[in-house]
Amino acid sequence: MNRYALAISAAIARVTEAALGPYQTAVIRIGFTATWLLFLLREFPHRQELYGPDGPWDFDLAQQLIGTNGSFTALIWSSGQFWFESVYALAVLTSVLLLLGWRTRTMSLLFMVGVLSLQNRSIFMGDGGDNVLHLMCVYLVFTRCGQVWSLDERRARLAREARARGERNRPDRVGPLLWSALGVALVAVTATGRLDGDLTVPLILWGVWLAQAVRWLVGRRASTAEPRILLDVIGNIVHNGALLVIMAEACLIYATAGWYKIQGSRWQDGTAVHYPLHLDYFSPWPALAELLSSSGLMVMLITYGTVIVQVAFPFTLFNRRVKNVLLAAMITEHAVIAVVLGLPFFSLAMIAADAVFLPTTFLRRLGDWAARARGGLSRLLRRGDDRTELPGPRTPENPEHAHVGFTA
Repeated sequence: MNRYALAISAAIARVTEAALGPYQTAVIRIGFTATWLLFLLREFPHRQELYGPDGPWDFDLAQQLIGTNGSFTALIWSSGQFWFESVYALAVLTSVLLLLGWRTRTMSLLFMVGVLSLQNRSIFMGDGGDNVLHLMCVYLVFTRCGQVWSLDERRARLAREARARGERNRPDRVGPLLWSALGVALVAVTATGRLDGDLTVPLILWGVWLAQAVRWLVGRRASTAEPRILLDVIGNIVHNGALLVIMAEACLIYATAGWYKIQGSRWQDGTAVHYPLHLDYFSPWPALAELLSSSGLMVMLITYGTVIVQVAFPFTLFNRRVKNVLLAAMITEHAVIAVVLGLPFFSLAMIAADAVFLPTTFLRRLGDWAARARGGLSRLLRRGDDRTELPGPRTPENPEHAHVGFTA
């Protein structure tokens, strides 16, 4: 009985004492924001047809659908061109800032608003990758995704170093300013009924805004450390719970896809991969698709291998070596899908979801490689900017011998 009690106590301590998976959540943050940002930039010339006033899914149809399902989208607040461009620009800007890890808590909220606003405005424009991004942008709000590889982490590290030197840190003015601006916007849209409908998004927005206010007040007014410790424990629990949900969501996606494939006759006879390779819509490289589909054995191995990996992956999470092998296989599979079938954003979204299972040692090593590469590039740029100065004329020490070298 004591052994079980100690195990439970250790598990509770592990969940409450620290925000787990800092590198994994950082990779998720970078992966999903990069995927969404690249999509927005690629579709920038076509944004009007996809989500704007010129799309086949016009404003009246969007109003009818939103009135039925109650989903959140800021694009339904106005049909004007300026409002659409503003929301699109906000989605791009918040993606860049969250990618860099600047004010990650606030930016994750605004990132969620941008993703949901565009996707829910025209729900028939997406694919499986959009569905994954739709879910993950909500989960990301509850994580401490800026613990590493972020500007937030750099700012906190510089503040710690300044305190260690005995210097006084400057008060944070940007955080309260962002909080105040977000509060004014929330009050305005709530008072005008813009947040009517499903309560999920309004509760998230108001809950995070109030939580930031409480944390700031406790940090400024608390006379003892206990309130701050309590808030850290609550934040760790929320973060770890969201991380668990992300992992469960990724497993559910693969398990569902795998078990549905098993029921299909084309997957059972090993020919399912052959058919999308011969669709013009999924053949950006016809010669490569023809090469892969020319071998019946290759098609059968890829078909059965896909099903086996997807079905088996959730059951291998407790075996590190097998899990890493299947994880590498799935990432490779999505990379091939991105190239052969021309689905880069779907593949990037799935690779970002897979990243939650990457080993911490591998991610740390990857971060060290990136740091060394960045340092080498910086040294190379500085070396290129250096200018070698030629020495000026030498002044003789003894004026009586000033003409010796000249006359010789």
